[in-house]
Amino acid sequence: MAAQRTRTDWSREEVEATVADYLHMLTQELAGQAYNKTQHRRALLRRLDGRSDAAIERKHQNISAILLELGCPWVSGYKPLGNFQQLLLEVVQSRVASDTLFDQVARTAADQPAIVPSVPDFQEFVVLPPKLKRPAKERLAPYVAAERGFKRDYIDREGRNASLGLAGEQLVVAYERARLHVLGKKKLSDRVEHVSQTKGDGLGYDVHSFEPSGRDRFIEVKTTAFGKETPFFISRN
Repeated sequence: MAAQRTRTDWSREEVEATVADYLHMLTQELAGQAYNKTQHRRALLRRLDGRSDAAIERKHQNISAILLELGCPWVSGYKPLGNFQQLLLEVVQSRVASDTLFDQVARTAADQPAIVPSVPDFQEFVVLPPKLKRPAKERLAPYVAAERGFKRDYIDREGRNASLGLAGEQLVVAYERARLHVLGKKKLSDRVEHVSQTKGDGLGYDVHSFEPSGRDRFIEVKTTAFGKETPFFISRN
């Protein structure tokens, strides 16, 4: 019996097919259209040279990591994974730079107005932070992707979405008031203040809340509609 052949490097044809399919899914997701990841993966498998489901999953995560560095959103569920192939980087850059439909949809998603839910569900509001291998650092000009020589900056664009930012702050105010109320601290709950609106945005935080003990709780709010691994910047204050 012949030994099973092991392969590591992906051919350009495989990479281009995988990136094209990934961006198709991402464009649909950003446009609010439903799609089936399993069906996409099965169709993609027929175009690849004996790749496994796990190999495709890792390649999708590699694409997410590249998009993150380029300042782009990525497919939810494909957590960014570094150590990607140079060829993959080149293909992703080329496709993103030339895909006018993706550019249009991504810009629209970044600029999408947002409102706070009328009855927020706080049961699973707080989640664990993502585990990233990239350390916190001073802001570069702009982001680390500048080193790559190409950038779309949809993440930065979303960060300037005033409607989204305000909705995020209002949601946190509602959460803090509900949290204290449940803990039996109604007086503290009533004192939670949206200071970025009442006192301006120069304090270094957006919401003045409290611990159950009455200790001050200063909250700087950063809001995104993209994945929770999305980078953001905070001032020293």
